[in-house]
Amino acid sequence: MIRYNGDMNTQPQQLLATALGMPESDRATLAASLLRSLDPADDPQADAAWAAEIQRRVESIDNGTAQLRPWDDVISEMRQRRNG
Repeated sequence: MIRYNGDMNTQPQQLLATALGMPESDRATLAASLLRSLDPADDPQADAAWAAEIQRRVESIDNGTAQLRPWDDVISEMRQRRNG
């Protein structure tokens, strides 16, 4: 069994540095491609549905219609639910 020890060799570090220097939209495309490569059993319909949902959410934030909540409130609520 191969285990990740937390260190990256030079090539992945260089790739990461290059990727981080890319425009946001290119990084998003790259990230999506990398994630898809980890799960070859893709469902194109599910991918399209998630892409549409993400776009809808981004647009609702951009146009001010999203109901955003402070992170502290969200995490507090999750802890309360977990602890009953």
